Parts: sequence; C-alpha cells; structure tokens
Amino acid sequence: MKEAKALFQKLKIVSLLDLALLIPSSYNNTSLSSTLKVGEKHTLEARVDEVSDIKGKLRITFWLPKFNKRLSSMLFRVTPYHKQLFTLGSKHYIQGKVEEYNGYLQMNQAKSLKRIGQIIPKYSTVVKESSMRSLIECYVNEKRLYDEGLNALEVKTLLGLHYPQNSSDIEAYDVEVLKFVEAFNHMKKLQGKREDFPAIEALNGNIDAFVNALPFTLTKEQNFVIEEVQADLKRCDKASKRLIIGDVGSGKTMVILASAVMAYPSKSILMAPTSLLAIQLYEEATKHLPKEMNIALVMQGKNEGDYLTADFIIGTHAILFKEDMPKASLVMVDEQHRFGTKQRALLEAMMASEEKKPHYLQFSATPIPRTQAMMQSELIDVSLITSTPFEKEITTRVVGKEDFANMLEAIKDEIAQEHQVLIVYPLVEQSKEIPYQSLDEGRGFWEKKFNNVYVTHGKDKKKEQVLQEFRDKGDILLATTVVEVGISLPRLTLIVIVGAERLGLATLHQLRGRVGRLGLKSWCYLFTNNKKNHRLESFTRTMSGFEIAKLDLKFRNSGDILDGTIQSGMQFKWLDLAEDDHIVSVAKRRVQ
Repeated sequence: MKEAKALFQKLKIVSLLDLALLIPSSYNNTSLSSTLKVGEKHTLEARVDEVSDIKGKLRITFWLPKFNKRLSSMLFRVTPYHKQLFTLGSKHYIQGKVEEYNGYLQMNQAKSLKRIGQIIPKYSTVVKESSMRSLIECYVNEKRLYDEGLNALEVKTLLGLHYPQNSSDIEAYDVEVLKFVEAFNHMKKLQGKREDFPAIEALNGNIDAFVNALPFTLTKEQNFVIEEVQADLKRCDKASKRLIIGDVGSGKTMVILASAVMAYPSKSILMAPTSLLAIQLYEEATKHLPKEMNIALVMQGKNEGDYLTADFIIGTHAILFKEDMPKASLVMVDEQHRFGTKQRALLEAMMASEEKKPHYLQFSATPIPRTQAMMQSELIDVSLITSTPFEKEITTRVVGKEDFANMLEAIKDEIAQEHQVLIVYPLVEQSKEIPYQSLDEGRGFWEKKFNNVYVTHGKDKKKEQVLQEFRDKGDILLATTVVEVGISLPRLTLIVIVGAERLGLATLHQLRGRVGRLGLKSWCYLFTNNKKNHRLESFTRTMSGFEIAKLDLKFRNSGDILDGTIQSGMQFKWLDLAEDDHIVSVAKRRVQ
C-alpha cells in the first residue's frame, strides 16, 4: 500500500502488533436470517413488489418468500442509483432493523447487499473504514504474526477477530490472550529503546564496616536492593541504570549511603530537589558514613565542606551550575520525578567521559504496581522496597464538618504531648470553584486558637526556612501539598487533608507518610464534604503504597503514576496494570 506510511502515522502505529491489536469495534453479520423477530436486525431474501415515489422519497414493498410475508421500506436519501436498483420484480438481499406498525412489517432505509454469508468487521479509528480494512488485509496475516513471536493460539485469536469465519470467532475469544499480546508488544518496543554504555569504572568498595556500625539492622528488602546495586556497580562493561522505588519511610536513604560507600574511594554525587532534602541527606551522611569519607554540601548561596576534594557530594540543582564540579563515577538523583528530563540528563552528561558514562541510580518515593515495574525494567532496571523498618501506627479517618469539634480536641491532645500537627489546604487563596476554605481564609482561626502556628505554600520563597523553623519549634503547620515529598518531621503525629477527594491516592499516601516517622501513634484525617466516598474509604484500609498504587490505577483508569519519561505509552486497552502481573511475567520471559 502506497499510503500505508501516512496511515500508520495517523494511527500512531509503530509495530505490526500495534496494528493487529486494533480489534474491530463491531461486526456486520450478513448471513440470511432463519427467524423474523421484530426489533432486531435481519438479512432477508426479498423481491420488489411495489415501488412509489412520494415527494422525493421511495416507498418499496418487498415480498419475503421464506416467510411468506410482505415488508415495506421507506428510503429517505434517494439517488438515481436507488431508482435503478429497486425496480419492480428485482430480487435482493436486504438488511436492516425490522419493526411492526399496525400489523405491517417495516424496514426503514433497507440496504441491498451484494454478498451474503459473511461477517464483516467494522473499525472505529481516525482513518476511513475502507483504508483501515485495506491495512489489515495487507499486513495482518498468519506468517507475519508468527514472525512477531506469537504462538498458535495468539495467532488464531487475532486472525479470528479480523477475519471471522463464524460468530464463535468473535464471541468465544479469550481476553487473556489479548492482554498477553498487548504486554508482549509493549515490552518488545521498550527493549528496542534501551541504550547501554560502558561504565567509567567498576566500583568495588566494601560496605561491611558501614553496615555493621549502623545503630539499627537493615531490612531484608534494603539488603536485597543493596546487593542488586553492588552487582551493578561492579560492572565495567555496562554503566548501571537503576530506579529504586521505596514506599514512604522504607529507608531509601540507607541505600543511597551504602552506594556512596561502594563508590569510595572514587567520587559520588547525589542531587536532591530541595535544599531541605539536601540538608537532611547531608546530616544523615555525616552521622552514618565512615569518618575517612569527606562529604560536601552544595546549594545556592550555601556550601558545607570542599566539593573539589570531597568523596561524596550532596546538593541541589546548584550542582549543575558549578563549572569546576569534579567528575564522579556514581551519580544519584533523589525524588527523580521532581527533576526535568533535561536536568537529569545534564548531570549524567557532566560526569561522562567520551563514550563512558557514570553508574546512575535514581530514587523515587512514588510506589508503582509490580506489573508496571516489570514492564519498565525493559527500559531501566527497577528495584522495589515495599516494607518499612518498623510498622507505622497511623489511624486514617474520613471526616466532615460534623466531626470538626472532635478533630479539634484530638489536635489539642497531640500538641499537649509536644507533638506536631499539619493541616493541608487545597489552595492558597479563595476560589469560587472549590467549596473549601483556602490557606488565607483558614489561617486566622488557627493563629487565634493556638501558639507557634507556621504557614507556607508552593510560591513562598521562604518555604524551606519556614519548614525548618517549624521542625524545631512549631506546633501547627498550615500548608499546601508543598510538604508532599521527603521532608522528615519526627514529632509530626497528626495531619488533616482538606478537600481530600480532590487529590490522587498516591498524593494522599505521600502526605500521610509525613506523620509517624519514628513509630509514634499517629492520625490522618481526610476532611471532605462527601463522606460517602468509596475511593477515600478504600484508602483508609491500607498503609501500603504499592496497594494504593493499584487502587489509584483502578480509580483513575490507569492514570499516570510516574513522569513522562518512565510513563510513556503505558495506556492499555485490555491489560490491567493493577492485577495482571502473572501475564506480564510470562510476556517478559518470552521477550527475553
């Protein structure tokens, strides 16, 4: 087909299986009807008995020899072709919906078929029906589907849907087969996108002394991920590309520090999205890393230590603007989705040496379902930390205006115990569109009733300073979702999320993760005008970020979970990313 390339672009098709998976939206069965039920579509053998032209419309009376009955039809959009076609005594196979009026059978706008006994697929796409059918007939055949790596059942299913021989082909197919083909096709495409480079050097630093000196024991999952990273960093032929996804409070920081020890005596760099996070990581590094390791902190307008001679450099995006930044063999990015693709690539490129690249680890606190992790591992290696070092005791409740008095007492109780409270508002200023108080409207109430109330939001240039001051001496923090990721507030035990139904479950989970960081009994109140909210109720029943990611997929119909670079092309028609990990694992083995 000459125009195939343009059609493929219009349909966004990049593989044969993309085309084969464009299953017909419906079918037209042209087999002759054996019964004549009113209200149903029928294909009938008919002879024209009467024809009359009524003000541009054509009224035809057909004789149906099989049923020994008459049937009338009115054609509204009449052309000269219709008048030549439906002449007196002419025989036809007509198709249409049969109705009854005053005891007479009718079929408005009867269509005369050239052939019968076929099941004709109908495609609902952005290209013309005839063009779509031509594409399928030209490219989707048995040999090509086998060449793509499909087995006999998968080939038979797809051919049965595009070229059905009987109704069972389109009624009895197994949707699990389509799920598999969709997963298999997606992973084949991802596999072709991965590009590996040799590493600057192999990193073999021993971490035993570091691990043994920690004042706590690492979890099984932390140890397992550290072993995966060790295996990566020991390679010289391939620079590591690993995404480490850990639930809120799962201990990703220890994996970061262990990786820096593995890199030593070579240099390593960690880039964090905010000054507050960079300072927290710097404090943890100075507390736990071996004393012989020199650590530096690089931020806009503030440095600690000498980054030119440091073994481990921690910083914000200010690192990207230091022209004299030394080369590092290991690059790490914390909360990777908070950086743009260009920023992450720039850091990697700064450290690259001709064809050789640094080992590259990315960390995220946004859990994704295992199914999605398996698929993404064709593009980048993925590690999951699903457990936490200690079980958090957080009670989550959906509350409304009628519960406000009780919630206020709970807030007073927590402050009396020298604990801290966080109240998250949906927006900074009043809005007619959102039926909740804004930060500006609500702050007067809290400042009047309580001491040590701090306020910040996303556009506040001093937000990091406010958060730090609150951590040290605050009772109540009023904020927007600026506090969603990363910040550690050890005394925080109660959070109120106003207008909770407006946020995705992943965001709610990140916010809830701010409380109970040290195992203190904690509370999460989801304040809403609609307490009978199934999505929020489901959220209150689980603390697992990975379970919540599954729920998020179900409620948001496979909505985006990670940023565009990781998430691209993750919309599926049949495959359920929340549930179909068994199908994906089989497809993954087949691709390899």
